[in-house]
Amino acid sequence: MDMTLPSWTYQGRIFNDISDFPEGTYGFIYEVFHKPTGLKYLGKKVLFFERNKRLGKKALEALREERKANGIGGRTPLKQKIITESDWKDYYGSHPKIKQLVKDSDDLRRDFEKKILDLVPSKKLLTYYECKHLFINDVLETYSHQYINDNILGKFYRKDFNND
Repeated sequence: MDMTLPSWTYQGRIFNDISDFPEGTYGFIYEVFHKPTGLKYLGKKVLFFERNKRLGKKALEALREERKANGIGGRTPLKQKIITESDWKDYYGSHPKIKQLVKDSDDLRRDFEKKILDLVPSKKLLTYYECKHLFINDVLETYSHQYINDNILGKFYRKDFNND
């Protein structure tokens, strides 16, 4: 782990490695705090990326032979699901303002605090808990604009509240 990056904390514990998460954790809800400006961002992050990779000629032929040897009939799949660890360790958020603050920072450890609010077991619940935190923290209606989130689910927008 690059010691210049701030660690994620959850209930007083530091999370630097995937093994720090309880088994069955799909992702987490987080809050990133930019200390110099007092701005916060709430979001969700998955621990693993899943993607379908197209098999090459050799891999496809090997899979056909394996299926044939094991008596598995039918059409041979052309793609294989690949699961890799996400970029959660050095992630700060998807909002352009957060990305700019990260880019402009001379000392990420000094400037940012990264806190895990909830550990979540599934994709559906990840979206639910993100929305729950966004609504509870009143991110769209907050007049101080401490939170820089500007929409919830792409359906509810800060601009709709005329609170500037």
